[in-house]
Amino acid sequence: MRFKEKADAILLLEDGTVFRGKSAGKVGTTTGEIAFNTGMTGYQEIFTDPSYYRQILVMTPSHIGNYGTQANEVESDSVKIAGLVCKKFSDVHSRPSGDATVQEYFENNGIVGISDVDTRALVRYIRQAGAMNAIISSETLDVEELKKQLKEVPSMEGLELSSKVSTKEPFFMGNPDAELKVSVMDYGVKLNILRCLADRGCYLKVFPYNTKLDEVLEWNPDGVMLSNGPGDPAAMPNETAVVEELMTKNVPTFGICLGHQILSIASGLSTKKMFNGHRGINHPVKNLVTGKGEITSQNHGFVVDTDSAEGHSNVEITHKHLNDDTLAGIKRTDVPAFSVQYHPEASAGPHDSRYLFDDFINLMKEHKA
Repeated sequence: MRFKEKADAILLLEDGTVFRGKSAGKVGTTTGEIAFNTGMTGYQEIFTDPSYYRQILVMTPSHIGNYGTQANEVESDSVKIAGLVCKKFSDVHSRPSGDATVQEYFENNGIVGISDVDTRALVRYIRQAGAMNAIISSETLDVEELKKQLKEVPSMEGLELSSKVSTKEPFFMGNPDAELKVSVMDYGVKLNILRCLADRGCYLKVFPYNTKLDEVLEWNPDGVMLSNGPGDPAAMPNETAVVEELMTKNVPTFGICLGHQILSIASGLSTKKMFNGHRGINHPVKNLVTGKGEITSQNHGFVVDTDSAEGHSNVEITHKHLNDDTLAGIKRTDVPAFSVQYHPEASAGPHDSRYLFDDFINLMKEHKA
């Protein structure tokens, strides 16, 4: 097989650091906050996770694209990352059931990437320097020109992004005759969260991120799911006010990732930007209630401040991240609501934490009884 010659490409970080490589995906220019994911598998699910919106993603495995893509291995309706950085980018795929190469997949979705980068050196650098904006280009290699473009890119801190990825109209999922009804606030929901609920006997109505509480409760749900999503939770005061009002209605509520952060702010806690964030499928978390450990899938650049939660009269810290002791889960002690910073639905990742969906189901059943 004869491979097409790849264009030269450049990755420029906000602090002026330059990495050079070859074009991957569409030839063009893209910008976003650079972040790295340590997961060894599940790249298509990662690319389509709405929580990665406006992020240039560094994948740490040596090879990306070997098993191609499949139409049913997605977490949303399109690729959500702003761009890709990798070491080796495969132009072919070896899986018989694969329907396209990642190159074709990126071209169809308009995604710009760069390969042949020393990702080990890049990740080590980001770990030391912290999160920052970056630009990838395979159409111009003029560093000074790219610096000008990069200066125009807004910081992730203070940026509201759920409006870019949330559904525009409510939609339904699951069996209409299911035992339980769940309203889902779509801040950028992963499809596998919806599947995990539907598989457990829930009929779902998924609402746009900015839906008023009256409309959500008018459907008479047995519980409310606050989904994952991208951006800074502190930039969502209206959505936080809706959740704060929801807490007064005594409706069972479960929050994941951004939903966890919004629930926490609505409960009087605060959030902060992380130096690098957690992104991968092997993050250790301890359940402080049971004493058990979990290996978890994570993707977040903001976190709930532990100091704001300790000693809070209506909040119990239920989970912590064992790598850095950051807060990973809370429970309200006065109303039936809980949340976690990580992704119990995984996809990709281990299933250690899927019991949390069962906890939510049991909470709804108890409340309903």
